Amino acid sequence: MWLQVSLLCLSCLTQTQQAQDRASLRRSNDHTGRCHYSFTVPSPEESSCSGGSIKPEMDGVSSRLTELEALVSRLLAGEDGEAGTGARAKGEEGVQEAYSQVTRERNQLQQDKERLSRQVQELQRRLAELSQEAETLSQRPCQQTHTSGAKQRENRPASDPAYDLGNGAYQEMKAEVTEVPASQLIPEGSPNFTGCGELQSVGDPVLHKKADSITGKYGVWLQDPEPQGPNYNNKTVWRIDTVGKDVRQVFAYEDMDQLSQGFPMKVLVLPEPMESTGATMYRGSLYYQRKHSRSLIRYDLTSERLASRLELPHAGFHGQHPYSWGGYTDIDLAADEQGLWAIYSTNKAKGAIVISKLDPESLEVKRSWETNIRKNTVANAFIVCGRLYTVGSYTAPNTTINYVFDTATSMGRALSMPFKNKFRYNSMVDYNHAQRKLFAWDNFHMVTYDIRLGKASNSSS
Repeated sequence: MWLQVSLLCLSCLTQTQQAQDRASLRRSNDHTGRCHYSFTVPSPEESSCSGGSIKPEMDGVSSRLTELEALVSRLLAGEDGEAGTGARAKGEEGVQEAYSQVTRERNQLQQDKERLSRQVQELQRRLAELSQEAETLSQRPCQQTHTSGAKQRENRPASDPAYDLGNGAYQEMKAEVTEVPASQLIPEGSPNFTGCGELQSVGDPVLHKKADSITGKYGVWLQDPEPQGPNYNNKTVWRIDTVGKDVRQVFAYEDMDQLSQGFPMKVLVLPEPMESTGATMYRGSLYYQRKHSRSLIRYDLTSERLASRLELPHAGFHGQHPYSWGGYTDIDLAADEQGLWAIYSTNKAKGAIVISKLDPESLEVKRSWETNIRKNTVANAFIVCGRLYTVGSYTAPNTTINYVFDTATSMGRALSMPFKNKFRYNSMVDYNHAQRKLFAWDNFHMVTYDIRLGKASNSSS
């Protein structure tokens, strides 16, 4: 609308200019002497904005109007372009913000995925541990608590599936294959149980110390089940590294904690060198085999002197009849509830294990038994309550106690009781009847095993 008004005014101005060109101007003084101007113009018809006389001017104005309209169109097009650019800028800004939001959500989802993956891995690890624990428990026979209120001899938890509080007797497990029926077992705590009996199960190894040098590849470590004298007690730990040509040093530790720290309170030097890992500790004395001989020596720990010496009649030595792992383990000494024993073989026995009961003071042989299992076919042996038990392998992580011989009945039989060599080179196994534990030296590692006993009313041959 403003364009039309401007054009009309422009047309009127043009016509007025043309009329002014035809006007006449006069100047004169009035009667007072003032100057007056007067002019004349054409008639109103001639000076009007209408009429055919303005046709050329209208054509020019129309031409200029066309140019103005074109200019306005270009101006409007420019404004639309700027608006479009702004819209595009706003659109791009919105897209950028949406992309940022999507990126944040994607990062959050990635974090959630990683967290869930960690949780899945933890659950898988726990599942593997539970599976291993279930497998371990399935290999253990059931046990019974003390009904007399005496201290329980096992550390197994009451949550153990194999531990049935409601059952009045032991139950036979599939993992244990023995010739002893479960119905013949008399539980611990019953009036007929004297605290000694047949081995029923062996627990997992518990690590106490790892030797830190090559001399600790295998050795002997013990606690005296019946200590004597004022200097040592049942907490004192004894250790002998048996790798070397001249084994004489005996390390004494105040207790298990000091052993784990590795600082002995005393070091004893034996008067004669030791051979093999068959030494044992009993009633204040260390019993061992002298190097390159069948001589047995009793070394008194209090006086630190050799107290007794005796040759074990006909015993093989220095590699004649060792255990399967070697180590010159021809003579293995052991102590249990009934006293001191020697496990060895002779040429007369043709390599079969011979068991002899020894006098703990003089070392004289009181009685001997010959078994029907060859010594070099088993990895180790120990005696519990007058019964010899042999270990099948010294390297297999999951082996068995494969044979038992009862000196009370002079009968032996095969067993299949689970036993673990966790570190795969078990060179020494010895029984401590005061603690109801097995002490073992497994490839630099000093470990113990908890055991469980139960008494059988009879034995199969």
